[in-house]
Amino acid sequence: MLNVERPYPPLLRRLAYPASPRAREALESHINELVNLGALRKVGNNEEIEVTMPVIITWHNDKSRMVGNLRSLNTYTIPDRYPVPRIHETLTQLSKAKFITSMDALKCFHQNFLTPHGRKFLRIIAHFGIYKYLRMPFGIINAPSHYQRMINTISPHELSEGWLLIYIDNIIICSETWKLHLERLSLVLGKILQVNMKISLKKCHFGFHELKALGNVVSGLSLGVEKNKLAAALLKQIPLNKKRNDVSLRVCQLLQETPPIFFNPCQIIVHNL
Repeated sequence: MLNVERPYPPLLRRLAYPASPRAREALESHINELVNLGALRKVGNNEEIEVTMPVIITWHNDKSRMVGNLRSLNTYTIPDRYPVPRIHETLTQLSKAKFITSMDALKCFHQNFLTPHGRKFLRIIAHFGIYKYLRMPFGIINAPSHYQRMINTISPHELSEGWLLIYIDNIIICSETWKLHLERLSLVLGKILQVNMKISLKKCHFGFHELKALGNVVSGLSLGVEKNKLAAALLKQIPLNKKRNDVSLRVCQLLQETPPIFFNPCQIIVHNL
């Protein structure tokens, strides 16, 4: 729901961004893919159009990605306060796990259908037309909370027991014995099939003693941050004034599970305080 009444402000009626021929070709490809998946539909000539948000193409390693500029829409959206778990608190529940399985929902937000009322606000504009989302898009302020609420209803009993951990599109199962792990895995997969949830097979890891999950290396014995996540932070100069300490203290929160690296920077920060 929006916190503004009709007529909607100009910030919610945006024009398409200019794009290069290469970006236009990539944008058409992404939109056609979403149309074929049933996530987008072209707006008909007789439909009333009150809200349009532009989209752009970003590039990483020569691969394109479509990104909607939904900041204006988020500004006028009433926030959903449903809690999303804290990553560190979620992973600390793995302290006794000897077997860990992790799975990722495929295009998780797109697996949620939008109501007809919500669709009229989630319309994107490109150089070749206007499209409306039929499923939840990425970039909406309430998407994480809405999806977390939905997925928590699938296995509330298992979540309360502590061996099933769900953080948005990440599903983690932990057990102390292999036999118990197979039973729990079968139970969760059965519930996933019941609700017709799609899982990314290439991001599934079954029955590991140690694996990477939520940006951390986790096992029943330890919890650490992936080194590639810390590479840029570790190359930064140690802060020598209070203004830079705030940023560095946030980095130290990520390093707190890796004491050999964590100790020296933190010692200097405390000294500067």
